[in-house]
Amino acid sequence: MPQRQPPRRQSISVGRGARKRDEDSGTDVGEGTDEWAQSKATVRPPDQLELTDAELKEEFTRILTANNPHAPQNIVRYSFKEGTYKLIGVVNQLAVHFSQVGNLIPKDSDEGRRQHYRDELAAGSQESAKVVISETEILEEEEEPKETEAETELGSQTDVPAAEAAAKATEEELMTPKQPKERKLTNQFNFSERASQTLNNPLRDRECQMEPPPRTNFSATANQWEIYDAYVEELKKQEKTKEKEKAKTPVAKKMGKMTMRKMTSMESQNGKGMQLCVSPEAILFLMPTLLGNLIFKSHGPGLLEHLESDDITKVTQAAKIVERMVNQNTYDDVAQDFKYYEDAADEYRDLEGTLLPLWKFQNDKAKRLAVTALCWNPKYNDLFAVGHGSYDFMKQSRGMLLLYSLKNPSFPEYIFSSESGIMCLDMHVDHPYLVVVGHYDGNVAIYNLKKPQSQPSFRSSAKSGKHTDPVWQVKWQKDDMDNNLNFFSVSSDGRIVSWTLLKSELVHTDVIKLKVEGNTTDGLNGLQLHTVGCGTAFDFHKEIDYMFLVGTEEGKIYKCSKSYSSKFLDTYDAHNMAVDAVSWNPYHAKVFMSCSSDWTVKIWDHTIKTPMFIYDLNSAVGDVAWAPYSSTVFAAVTTDGKTHVFDLSINKYEAICSQPVVAKKKNKITHVQFNPIHPIIIVGDDRGHVICLKLSPNLRKMPKEKKGQEVQKGPAVEIAKLDKLLNLVREVKTKT
Repeated sequence: MPQRQPPRRQSISVGRGARKRDEDSGTDVGEGTDEWAQSKATVRPPDQLELTDAELKEEFTRILTANNPHAPQNIVRYSFKEGTYKLIGVVNQLAVHFSQVGNLIPKDSDEGRRQHYRDELAAGSQESAKVVISETEILEEEEEPKETEAETELGSQTDVPAAEAAAKATEEELMTPKQPKERKLTNQFNFSERASQTLNNPLRDRECQMEPPPRTNFSATANQWEIYDAYVEELKKQEKTKEKEKAKTPVAKKMGKMTMRKMTSMESQNGKGMQLCVSPEAILFLMPTLLGNLIFKSHGPGLLEHLESDDITKVTQAAKIVERMVNQNTYDDVAQDFKYYEDAADEYRDLEGTLLPLWKFQNDKAKRLAVTALCWNPKYNDLFAVGHGSYDFMKQSRGMLLLYSLKNPSFPEYIFSSESGIMCLDMHVDHPYLVVVGHYDGNVAIYNLKKPQSQPSFRSSAKSGKHTDPVWQVKWQKDDMDNNLNFFSVSSDGRIVSWTLLKSELVHTDVIKLKVEGNTTDGLNGLQLHTVGCGTAFDFHKEIDYMFLVGTEEGKIYKCSKSYSSKFLDTYDAHNMAVDAVSWNPYHAKVFMSCSSDWTVKIWDHTIKTPMFIYDLNSAVGDVAWAPYSSTVFAAVTTDGKTHVFDLSINKYEAICSQPVVAKKKNKITHVQFNPIHPIIIVGDDRGHVICLKLSPNLRKMPKEKKGQEVQKGPAVEIAKLDKLLNLVREVKTKT
């Protein structure tokens, strides 16, 4: 702001009379002129506080900042990179009190130039009008003396009309202003703002050429007689069907139902308890009749309308039995080896065994899909489920669930397909027809083998709390308090979720969220951010329901409880790479086993933080499994195509069998499972093949019978056998 200038002194000239009047009145002239120079007395308000000199001299400083006092300081947003909520460091402090859109236009812009050009045109038209008016006045003044001269001169009377016409023409030319030529504007709305001006991406056209579909020309002539005949035939068919229905009496219907029930009961008895062994001649005798029935049913459309659906199911059941009979004869040598063959060479081997290949299961629909899960049916010992997917995250496609039977190795009993790869599965103990699977996209689904449809009966979704990363393992659990079925799942997103089956939906509950202990970072305002642990495998204790183990990608194993969702019961620094499998011993309550991609298999006592046994297999270990008949026997598979079988009671330092079981060295074995009753194992590779192998006698040695003594069997003997080995290791550790 401009500084205020002091008032100037003005010289005042006063007459004698005036000065004398002032003296008489007793007033001084100098008082009025020098009022600005005199000190003015301050007027104190009545309510002003009386302060001391020290209080008056005290200085108060106030710092003015541009921060908005009403702006929130605790805004938190979710970080998808770190998987946690984080405080926002920078908060917008701008507070707008008044805003108004202006209409100022820069002179250099196109619109400014157009307005300037219009103003110049308007000013030019006004000046031209003024010039025309002034010129007309001058012409009128010049014409007046010419007219007076013309009146005096009689000889110039004939030239007056011509002069007037010329004057009028010049007036019209001067009165009409010349309009300047306007520039043609290409775009009247030629306004552009730099901040909103972007480059448009070039458009691309994709075209593909296909072969034209096959075409056929059809031509026919239709008349009234042909249409009438077609209607008459249709009416005759309807009348015949009505007459046949009326002909069936209630007694005949009841007799038909009774015969149907007897036939179905006989079939169920044959399917459950009897094993049919038919010679090839008998098969050749039966096949034409069965095939004739099938062809008759498929190619007789007129007769098929009157057949009941039960007849078709009978034929399918019979066809399945015949198919199994044909396979049994085709693979008769393999079936004989499975039932009776024992390797006699084991007597001459020193505590070593072999694996005998039996059947190879594969399906064309599951080609180039890795075997991601194996599970035997708990009720039917010849039935097992195979999950197909892909462990390569760059080659994710579809998934398949296949169920094979040892009675028919050529074709699966059940086939289910899914859009996402299946990474794990489990079959219910009490309800063996329920199969739960975990997908690569984080969903879980339940298939019911009793229902023929290919879609799952239950399936999770984003609304029902599905995982955000692949589901690596699922396990059925005991029914809850309301007798509802439930199972658990573990995923790379760090969540262990309990799923409960209600009438028509899956309800999830987060049991625990894995956190890497010791890896905490301090955030804003003292918040501690935890690193999420990625779960890869888990297993529940056989006796203690609430206790379970979880393996992670960081190589650690956590002992957790269903009751505590925030703390771990114990932590084991198990491996240097991801834990691929964790499994409790089926006999000993304290022992569990783990394997990892760091080439090692470790056996633990959960009360001790260090492993009891460590085995290096010189390749990444994909899966391990305990044998159901012994507490000291287990199998492991590696990515170099080998299957390793250990028996700690025979040799606690190395495997008693290490045998390659795949045809090609490039094939990697992914999973292994023991049959609960028969002395066989199944292994799956990354090409979708499942191979069944029989254990030689040395791999399943039982204690020898002594004269006069009975061989003790049972869980107590197996626990004592494993405890004896563990005590030896404990004594060595205490000495060292």
